Amino acid sequence: MSEVAVGKVGFWSKRSTRKLIAKSAALSIILVGAAFQLIPFVWMVSSSLKDLGSVYIFPPRWIPRPFIWENYAEVWRLSPFLRYLINTVIVTGGNIAGLVISCSIVAYGFARLRAPGRDFLFVILLSTMMLPFQVTMIPLYLIFNALGWVNSFKPLIVPAFFGAPFFIFLLRQFFMGIPLEMDDAARIDGCSIYGIYWRIILPLAKPALATVAIFTFMWNWNDFIGPLIYLQSPDKFTLSLGLNSFRTTGSGYGTTEWNLLMAASIIVLTPCVILFFFAQKYFIQGVVVSGLKG
Repeated sequence: MSEVAVGKVGFWSKRSTRKLIAKSAALSIILVGAAFQLIPFVWMVSSSLKDLGSVYIFPPRWIPRPFIWENYAEVWRLSPFLRYLINTVIVTGGNIAGLVISCSIVAYGFARLRAPGRDFLFVILLSTMMLPFQVTMIPLYLIFNALGWVNSFKPLIVPAFFGAPFFIFLLRQFFMGIPLEMDDAARIDGCSIYGIYWRIILPLAKPALATVAIFTFMWNWNDFIGPLIYLQSPDKFTLSLGLNSFRTTGSGYGTTEWNLLMAASIIVLTPCVILFFFAQKYFIQGVVVSGLKG
């Protein structure tokens, strides 16, 4: 073998070795970071299976001895958790339906229809994203109070049917990546504007719509400040407010039963984990495509 060939083999061998080392180092960093991220979750699961006294043992005992599965049954016995679950499903389902419908319609108008001032209105829409919820919280409460909606689900559901700037932007970016020739071909076949939206755009936008639905589920399932502001009757509480009630289940001041609180937290967290594992394909695909096209 010539010296040139040997040199080439050595070069590629060193190059592949460097790539392997770089990938191994990156993977190691990711695994270490993931392990640190999982520590609170593992501690929560461990505490949910202990008695109250074992929670305070130092150094911590990661594996409960014994496993007290009755904590999960006790959660359902101490509070109307089923009622909280139904209320949360109503609020979350209403928000998913409202945001998917309203945001897709508005995004379709911004992405596919031509009108004077369209881009200017879109800039104004995006500018509203700079307003934090704390700024609009009091004015919104005053409006809903004047409408008589306080202590009902309406303030938590109705605004979703008026869209959300972030989701409108996300869907608009996706819609702009769909070739306009498809709209022209549909018009030639006699399809109206609404027909194009329903028959062409929505079927092609399933990944982006799934992303909107997943984000909406996560935000509303775990939302605490909204229900805290607008809901007053215990029979209307959501799961997040129900979790807060476990801070006072002890026999006196400062005696929160952390084992029951952790068990309740696991129950609330489980649907989010299941949803992510089953829908992560659509979630990742929708985020990537929506962020790159447009």
